[in-house]
Amino acid sequence: MKRIQYHQYGGPEVLQLEEFEPAPLGASDVLVRVRAASANPMDFGIRSGGMKVVTGRSFPRALGYDFAGVVETVGRGVTTLRVGDEVFGGTPIKSAGAFADAVVTKVEYVVRKPEGLSFEDAATIPTVGITAYQALFTKGKLQPGQDVFVHSCLGAVGRGAAQLALAHGAQVSGSCRDTAHQEAHDLGIDPVVDFDFGPTSLAGRFDLVIDTSGNLKVKTAKAMLRPGGRIVGIHPSPVTLARSYLPGPFHVLFAQPVTTDLEILAKAADEGRLQLPIARTVPLSQAIPALNDLELNRLGKRGKLIITPDQA
Repeated sequence: MKRIQYHQYGGPEVLQLEEFEPAPLGASDVLVRVRAASANPMDFGIRSGGMKVVTGRSFPRALGYDFAGVVETVGRGVTTLRVGDEVFGGTPIKSAGAFADAVVTKVEYVVRKPEGLSFEDAATIPTVGITAYQALFTKGKLQPGQDVFVHSCLGAVGRGAAQLALAHGAQVSGSCRDTAHQEAHDLGIDPVVDFDFGPTSLAGRFDLVIDTSGNLKVKTAKAMLRPGGRIVGIHPSPVTLARSYLPGPFHVLFAQPVTTDLEILAKAADEGRLQLPIARTVPLSQAIPALNDLELNRLGKRGKLIITPDQA
């Protein structure tokens, strides 16, 4: 078996496609033969060492968290999944390893894939979907009929949040670049404003403001809120954490893999209420150049990069 891994933290040059042996399964682990995996910005930050306090200094480290595939082996304590089940989900942040022929993860990190959902489409969902869902409902407490503003509404998390909010019966507004307004309108987002919008025309309008980009000024977001409204940021940092502990409407999300949330997302995707675009699909043997293009040249920013197994 092969996977993309690295032997020290650093830039794209540290990535290697190498042979590996999957770790022995614990009681609650599953071994999944990967059929598709998707890249996220956090993959690059973790590889660079941005979370080494969590990920540690043991090497080699594998890359990739989101995947879909077929269960090949289950730990002795696993009762909810069987060999041959089609699943999708993620891995614990410390282990990773989705950009591979096979990956070991905890059973609670995966759910059954709906039959009508392709492996590629399923692989787009885990990190993006969990982040969007928990920003809206776990932190945002969004209710049907409320108004939500999604900053950067056509990014992966923003698009997911907009679709889930609309399916929940909320009214959704958002921001994106001026050349993409029609695309946002086609999703059901209205009104749509540019990234550098002024808050005056939107003052006091929203029950929830979600900043998916990390660059929405808190003063602007506060001006947009109704009394009792909430602001949710999805980029934890010392500054945002400190702000979230102060009295006021700001909350920061640490997205966590929750099995029931993944099951809700699976149902939404199966019913067509959650669809994330795919920009590019490459086999594992060509994945490192594609990952570098995504990180360094911003190629594929209009959709997810999907990595699939090499053909036998």
